[in-house]
Amino acid sequence: MPNDLDWLRPDWNLPHVHAFMTTRTGGVSRGLHTSMNVGRAVDDDPLAVAENRARVSASLGAPALFMPQVHGASVIHLRPEHAAPNAQMPPADASLSISPTLGVAIQVADCLPVLFAAPGGVAGAHAGWRGLAAGVLENTVAALCKAAGCRPNEIHAWMGACIGAEAFEVGSEVRDAFRGDEGLFIYRANAAGEPRWRADLTGLARRRLQGLGLASVSGGGWCTLTDKNPDGTSRFFSFRGERLGGPRGRMVAAIRLL
Repeated sequence: MPNDLDWLRPDWNLPHVHAFMTTRTGGVSRGLHTSMNVGRAVDDDPLAVAENRARVSASLGAPALFMPQVHGASVIHLRPEHAAPNAQMPPADASLSISPTLGVAIQVADCLPVLFAAPGGVAGAHAGWRGLAAGVLENTVAALCKAAGCRPNEIHAWMGACIGAEAFEVGSEVRDAFRGDEGLFIYRANAAGEPRWRADLTGLARRRLQGLGLASVSGGGWCTLTDKNPDGTSRFFSFRGERLGGPRGRMVAAIRLL
């Protein structure tokens, strides 16, 4: 990828993988979609989205294979037929690859992307609160171990940008989905006095990843809703930001074997 892009990169030193997460820079979309929107469902010019996705694949060095994400916990094992023209990917919220010719792509705009690197394979998971509660991270690690013939303690995990703990306002149904993790929720009623909590999505994911006995867990710390560029513009796309009149788009976290 061009050196002047402010895309995020895992801090691991693993020569057998290439991985990154896009920001809003580096694409061709205009207006509220400026400029690196990879989402097809935000009323952007389809040709601009196609070009942005092509740039992601070019930076990755292999086709970045997007899937319909449904806030679940299913994992797809990517195969050559998934890269065929007009291929229909099955709905899922994680994918893995053991081939250098197939790149994993996780689309986000407030949910947490998690990338995994093993000796013989890579994977990525879309981890919003529903997916986390349903076990998407655990399922991804189990599937990667099976496909790559490795153990959890050989896998490195990196967390990209998501909505931060100070910005992620949730109701009781979210807190109730994480029994035992109440310490990662801070009670803060809204202006109407209704019960609300601030949830630490990265902390919830980190706790689950560390519990799996991985080789390393790193990343996190960026907020898709509040982080700004030096000129004051939003660094990331944010689903909640859209509802406040902000930029409309999606980022992607991508990884492949080399």
